[in-house]
Amino acid sequence: MKINRGDSQDKGSQSRQAYHAAPAPEPKRPVQPDPDPQDLYEDAEGPDEYAEDDDDEPVRRRFPIGLVVLVVILAIVGIGGWKVFQFYGEVAGNGELGPEQTVTIEQGSTVADITNVLKEDGVIQYDWLFKLYAKYSGRASGLQYGDFTLQKSACSYDAIIAVLSTYAKAETVRVTIPEGTTAIAIAQKMEAAGLCSAEDFLKEANEGDFSEYTFWQYVPDDADAPDRFMKCEGYLFPETYEFLKDDPVHNYVATFYAQFDAQITDEMYAELKKQDMTLPQLITLASFVQEEAGNSQDSNVAQVFRNRLAADSPYPRLQSNTSSYIQSDSDNNYLWNWVAPYYGGWDNIPENIVAAYDTYSCKGLPAGPISNPGIAAIKAALAPQPNEEAKDAYFFVTDLKGSYYYARTLSEHSANCQKAAQVNKTVNTEK
Repeated sequence: MKINRGDSQDKGSQSRQAYHAAPAPEPKRPVQPDPDPQDLYEDAEGPDEYAEDDDDEPVRRRFPIGLVVLVVILAIVGIGGWKVFQFYGEVAGNGELGPEQTVTIEQGSTVADITNVLKEDGVIQYDWLFKLYAKYSGRASGLQYGDFTLQKSACSYDAIIAVLSTYAKAETVRVTIPEGTTAIAIAQKMEAAGLCSAEDFLKEANEGDFSEYTFWQYVPDDADAPDRFMKCEGYLFPETYEFLKDDPVHNYVATFYAQFDAQITDEMYAELKKQDMTLPQLITLASFVQEEAGNSQDSNVAQVFRNRLAADSPYPRLQSNTSSYIQSDSDNNYLWNWVAPYYGGWDNIPENIVAAYDTYSCKGLPAGPISNPGIAAIKAALAPQPNEEAKDAYFFVTDLKGSYYYARTLSEHSANCQKAAQVNKTVNTEK
């Protein structure tokens, strides 16, 4: 399960580890200045994640290692003693009592973002000092998002961090997205959960600005992909999420995109470059692997499709029933089940979309993914590890028991289809 909580980041300006759905904190009681300005041994950890507030509980104290480290660093670089004591007073919260200030930390904020907000709101004076303190005290990753009440120019850094590390107590909604779910189906799930309308979700997912994520730069705009059905398809990573109720739609979409961004490592981008393969091509292929397998056969199915995509392939079309004109709408078929209803019926689908997604007529990959694949299918599509039977295969067929049959030639495939049909007949008879 992924928790939608603000945290430090690996890519872009969003967290890759803890971004997913922690509820936004309710406004907290103002933090009063320390009774003794020199007392730097107050509790710096904040309340337990699941504990209720207890004003009568004695305050635990610990040695402020981060402060010592900072003072030593400043002394070493030769800053005057008076300045060191000035910085010391900032960390200790020795300033004059100021008015209460409600500080809003946006979801996905980095430590730098949080520090900027604190300085702009007058809670701290030295943004660089707070960043260093948060880092060297080891508590930067615990900072949360939401609304917090602090006191201007009077809070010690430990007190600020304690407040900003308090977990929210707000209503959330859990939504589970299975691997292979389409973008439209995800939007419908979000609407059913009471979070937003399906229309608003798709609009933001397709038209919103998500340039803070690394992967977004590799996804072409609609103008550069005129035959693609939907821009967001393939990048709404399937997972179980905790969403905050009444959050902006943008944040809901960003939760999916942040998790997708976290899956595509620098090594994977390097491998894509090595193979002269684009990210959309990888995710498109992975979506077919997900729909045709989504199990232990991922690598074998991926290899069959890659064999068909090879430059010297005698069968340059995917010919997958998961996206084709020839299948009925009762089957797992992207064109029939999702594209056609979106346009109000098959006859209303633009001709270029049909041509770009009918895998029995178009050569190579379709214009875009046909679902949102999981990481196993993505990795299999990027670097398949096939069994010997699938290594050089161009065909496969499955039976109702879940067995896969691979073949190099059309005649072998026809024989496998007969075998599968016999198994299916037995299964139907047993029913």
